[in-house]
Amino acid sequence: MAGDGSSGARTAEQASFGFRTVALGEKQGMVDHVFHQVASRYDLMNDLMSGGLHRLWKDAMVSWLAPPRKSRRTWRLLDVAGGTGDIATRVVESGERLEATVCDINNSMLTVGRDRAAMRGHAHDIRFAQGNAESLPFPDNHFDAYTIAFGIRNVPRIQVALDEAFRVLKRGGRFMCLEFTQVDVPVLDRIYDLYSFNVIPRMGQAVTGDGDSYQYLVESIRKFPNQARFAHMIEKAGFSRVDYRNLTGGIAAIHSGWKI
Repeated sequence: MAGDGSSGARTAEQASFGFRTVALGEKQGMVDHVFHQVASRYDLMNDLMSGGLHRLWKDAMVSWLAPPRKSRRTWRLLDVAGGTGDIATRVVESGERLEATVCDINNSMLTVGRDRAAMRGHAHDIRFAQGNAESLPFPDNHFDAYTIAFGIRNVPRIQVALDEAFRVLKRGGRFMCLEFTQVDVPVLDRIYDLYSFNVIPRMGQAVTGDGDSYQYLVESIRKFPNQARFAHMIEKAGFSRVDYRNLTGGIAAIHSGWKI
């Protein structure tokens, strides 16, 4: 019951920001600040942190999504938290009559994405919209696919975002999420922890001048639900045939679900 001082009530008003607990209403602003700080060098840092693996992981996600190569009608993708346009670009270049909308809450990231889309000749087939994953500015049953890559762990209310994904997808539409998860290979997990906490924040400081943002990003990975728990959350939102694939020993995973 609200106001009874129970742990459930307190939890409903709080969120994790890395290893810190903050008021739920404060988290989004704090996350926004992180991405404003790193937007201009976000993809460069992804290359450095992952040794370029993030590009292969994104390729694997689009390959599993399998957009139609020749569609009789316009096939619509919504890529959430995809400000720099990595996934959207891969999708629209994989076939004909494919259209992508990139939705991100952070305008600095969207600016980078718009510039890159224009340089690659995608000013008309990739659209950019500022919006919150928890309250998407799109109608019900509108998109054929919803993707989110390395973004959902930064959403204050993940279950609400999953519910929104279900709402905006058409019947037969597909949800796909690429996210850092829990390493399930002995020894690799310890090496990954040492690398994450000792190297990545220092690298972020050297490249972007902001080590604190990368300390948060490392911590946020450890707070994210493991693969099985996240799959259950996707099912709770209403998706069917939920499955996931581990990548590189579970450093990242792709989750998939269908709106049937």
